[in-house]
Amino acid sequence: MASLSARSWRVAVERLTLYLPVLLMGMLALASYWLLRATPPSPGPATARTEVHHPHHVMRQFSVRTHGAGGALKTEVLGSEARLFPDDGSMEVDNPRVRSFSPDGVLTTLAGEHGWVNKAHDEFVLRRNALVVRQAATLPNGQQLSRLEFQGQHLHVFTGTHRVLSDEPVVLLRGADRLSGNRLDYNDEQRVAVLTGRVRAQLIARPQP
Repeated sequence: MASLSARSWRVAVERLTLYLPVLLMGMLALASYWLLRATPPSPGPATARTEVHHPHHVMRQFSVRTHGAGGALKTEVLGSEARLFPDDGSMEVDNPRVRSFSPDGVLTTLAGEHGWVNKAHDEFVLRRNALVVRQAATLPNGQQLSRLEFQGQHLHVFTGTHRVLSDEPVVLLRGADRLSGNRLDYNDEQRVAVLTGRVRAQLIARPQP
């Protein structure tokens, strides 16, 4: 009887030894599963911060100047208040007053009740009682430039490419001549003004030399 019991015990131990690795692997698998369930998910990639077009800085009774490579004044922007937008470097200006000089030294002045200026200070949008004046000048090659004046409620000015645009009624004065239209595209480099819509012109005859 004792011999039988010892034999049975030995068989049981052999079977336990045989299945022990399987049991251990099962326990490890259950432990790994439990750890995965208990571990909080890792944070995803950080979301890129989207810049909002909102003013971060305000200047009052200000003057901002930009200069060329040789130190000559290119533009001067003045106003009663400016709101700067860091996302694109532009600013909105109340009562803007601008002086802009071409490479030949020709002065153009801009004014309005409200304005927008880009980061490079070579693009301007003027609203409400907008006024742009290119002063009369003599170019280095001797060419004479007549005074030009643009009046409107919305003028878009590119001083770098010497253009004035408007999609609202505008008046153009050149010397004693007066032209008006509903829309304007003026290119100062080509000396061409394209007026469309209801166009009117009052041209004063110049005396013959």
